[in-house]
Amino acid sequence: MSGPSDVLDQLRTREVTGVFHSRRALDTAAQDLLSSGFDRADIDISASPDEQQRRLHYQVIPAADLADMPAAARRPYVGGDDRLGLEVVTASVVGCVVALVIALYLISREITPPSVIVVSVLGGIVAAAVAIRPLRRVMQRDRVRGLEAAAEWDGLLIWVRVQSPEKEALAQEILLRHGGEAVHIHEIDIAKTADDLPLHSLRPDPWLGNEPLGRP
Repeated sequence: MSGPSDVLDQLRTREVTGVFHSRRALDTAAQDLLSSGFDRADIDISASPDEQQRRLHYQVIPAADLADMPAAARRPYVGGDDRLGLEVVTASVVGCVVALVIALYLISREITPPSVIVVSVLGGIVAAAVAIRPLRRVMQRDRVRGLEAAAEWDGLLIWVRVQSPEKEALAQEILLRHGGEAVHIHEIDIAKTADDLPLHSLRPDPWLGNEPLGRP
């Protein structure tokens, strides 16, 4: 767990939470929440089982109790449409860059324009297809490693931040409708740490140490 010095901010929030034993049911409930006017940024789900165990020092805690613990590892909800959009954007960017590089190279070799177009387009398509595979493996790593079934057995958590009694009632109704268990409202202090930031593990310079820059 992160130490006190790693806490960037602490926020007290009111949430509706529930437990699902099916990823499909959780996704359906999340999509229903979004279509009912809830903001995507207000929906969190439990992190992968290995991250959850690391945060809890490998204690065994029932999912219904874990939902009320600030130490529970959570991550923003990402649906199938989000993953598809990211794949499309990544493949498009990689394919365009590769096609442009190939075209410039062929032009420098004085290849005829029709051949340049055909070869660069084909090269871009191949590069886009190759780029999608590792990205898809990263985004589905829990399923690839066989952890998704274990997470479903233990219980998948969802947290929905609410700002009004009407939203509270609607969120509870949606979660229960899709098979959510232990659905209830709580208030909790959420500590934001460096690990919660996007791309927190990215190291722009592998030669740098672990000490924060600027520290004397």
